[in-house]
Amino acid sequence: MDPHDWRILKSTSLFGSMAMEAARTLVGNKGPRVYEKGTLLFQQGEPAEAFYVILEGWVKIYRITPDGEEAVLAVFTTGECFAEAAMFAGGEYPASAEVVAPSRLLRIEGAVLRRRIHEDPDLAFCMLTSASRHLKQLVEQIEQIKLLSGPRRVAEFLLRLCPTDEGACVVGLPYEKALIAGRLGMKPESFSRAMARLRGLGVYVEGEQVAISDVERLAAYARKREGEGGEESGAKC
Repeated sequence: MDPHDWRILKSTSLFGSMAMEAARTLVGNKGPRVYEKGTLLFQQGEPAEAFYVILEGWVKIYRITPDGEEAVLAVFTTGECFAEAAMFAGGEYPASAEVVAPSRLLRIEGAVLRRRIHEDPDLAFCMLTSASRHLKQLVEQIEQIKLLSGPRRVAEFLLRLCPTDEGACVVGLPYEKALIAGRLGMKPESFSRAMARLRGLGVYVEGEQVAISDVERLAAYARKREGEGGEESGAKC
């Protein structure tokens, strides 16, 4: 763990309010590992023995539905941790986790955290903070799926990738389009149609790169309520 890794670790909701001494005790002498795309970290139903902090890369959390389809619950990236609630309870993982881009992850054993919580009960509040953040993100995701049309969901997603609030920019899609579609509650063909609809707003896709001619215009469209008129008014995908 170099100083940059520690800064990322302390930026997470779990470790952010934790004293550095406590954080160092949890991490111990274990360093991060590099994982290739496609690595399965754990499967739904397995004993929850550890949780992870992403120092670099992307990881998807998903469940397999009764009819055999994959339902993407969340996609986490640098500066986020996942599976801590399941591991804290000492039960089973309620979903599976797969690395979707080359990543550096820090694995923290559940037994170590549970022992430290017995020694320092204040660490339980850090766990509650992290769990509350994940719940808030899930609620926002459900709200977006229910209230926004497909093109607006895609617009919101692209805006989160933009490094600027105005002018033009080019962003790289962080993972494959099929996964983005699943994250947004859409079928891949619906995602493609939504991207096509955004061309009228100056959004163009070439491979894994997306060119946005006017970020402010795209943001105004994303904020517009359904049925207010203008481009893509009321369009659903």
